[in-house]
Amino acid sequence: MSLVSLNQPIPDFNAQATSDLAVDSGALRGRNLVIYFYPKDSTPGCTTEGQNFRDLYEEFQALDTDIFGVSRDGLRAHENFKAKQAFPFELISDTDESLCGLFDVIKLKKLYGKEHMGIERSTFLIDKTGTLRNEWRKVKVAGHTDAVLEAVKAL
Repeated sequence: MSLVSLNQPIPDFNAQATSDLAVDSGALRGRNLVIYFYPKDSTPGCTTEGQNFRDLYEEFQALDTDIFGVSRDGLRAHENFKAKQAFPFELISDTDESLCGLFDVIKLKKLYGKEHMGIERSTFLIDKTGTLRNEWRKVKVAGHTDAVLEAVKAL
């Protein structure tokens, strides 16, 4: 059960991110926020998705929009992934799945015939007032960041 709903304010949250950043959602009000959840650092789809956000980063910034990537990986893995891919945005480590739970992105997945619980690739767009404006679930990487950018422009 998701604790976030479209056109409703998101609950405040705190999280730890790369660059020793303590993320406080309340302190981010006044700027748009893109939070994208991905399964695992340094895997092909997650790398491509991050690169796509990296490549459009300046356009998002010009629209007063910050980007955060979130997975269950630890901060050391995040720092390595961020450095290797030259991501200009921070990655949030959600090892306790609190943020994943808030946005209801942990789902039953199948890999090579085995079932496991994992992050379903999802993106959320939160406006300057802290209200959830768009959500994309079961994201396919190709073309996704362009769709998110268009949604930001429409705010």
